[in-house]
Amino acid sequence: MKIGVIVPAAASDAGGGRPSWPAIASFARAAEAHGLDSVWMYDHFFYKPTSGPIDGQLEAWTVVSALAAATERVEIGTLVLCSSFRDPSLVAKMAATADEVSGGRLILGLGAGWHDAEYEAFGFPKDHRVERFEEALRIVVPLIRGETVTFEGDYLTTRDAVLEPPPSRDIPILVAAFGPRMLRLTTRYADSWNTAWFGAPDERLRERLGALDAALDAEGRDPATLERTVGIEVRDPEVAAPAEQDGDDRAFDGSVDELAEALGAYDELGIGHLMVLLQPMNEESLERLALALARR
Repeated sequence: MKIGVIVPAAASDAGGGRPSWPAIASFARAAEAHGLDSVWMYDHFFYKPTSGPIDGQLEAWTVVSALAAATERVEIGTLVLCSSFRDPSLVAKMAATADEVSGGRLILGLGAGWHDAEYEAFGFPKDHRVERFEEALRIVVPLIRGETVTFEGDYLTTRDAVLEPPPSRDIPILVAAFGPRMLRLTTRYADSWNTAWFGAPDERLRERLGALDAALDAEGRDPATLERTVGIEVRDPEVAAPAEQDGDDRAFDGSVDELAEALGAYDELGIGHLMVLLQPMNEESLERLALALARR
């Protein structure tokens, strides 16, 4: 099982201050030095809670491109790129270029988007998000695979679109999904599936894994051909605020030994890749995660 971490790129990740590129680069290089397998960037312009200040964030693809040049070994992924924010042909072109810069280490994570405040602020249409996402996949995926794409949809159009130069390899495509339609799209187009956020494996996760298996069966796809990945939140109980236990926020806040056991439990479930959101998001938390890995 591979294990990676989300990089700090929001004001809240930096303790409420302005996120800086030197801090992001240092965090990613530290993750690489600790032997982790990947670093990940989420895709938001900002997060606007129901009350309190906006949590400002750096733009995802710019950070991914910089990480491609600033690291040497770790895979670099988006968790996940919002299909509404960029033209899919441009996404495919950017992915091919960033993969070249990284030496073949990109994982292109894609999703339909969800945070209405961003859509409203920047003027992106928020209707029919899943339908728009499906059209985006029907352009991005074949382009990434080296095909010439002509597509006429309700929302998107291409005419003999092609990537030149073509990608040097088959860039893996990850889709984050849990609803029936999104799971169907995952089984049709993706190399990996992601669900988030969790603490230790629980019944909610097992239900989502079961829903994925049902979608694979309905699509007639061999389950062994789709990697399962999970986003987990890990908080250091000595320095971070206690984990909330309502809604979807069930962060793990046990000891290092308990964390090692939880990671082992994910491995036993057949999870191929874990993406860890550390709280606090600093290099001390990275060291704690590395210690748990060493105790597995």
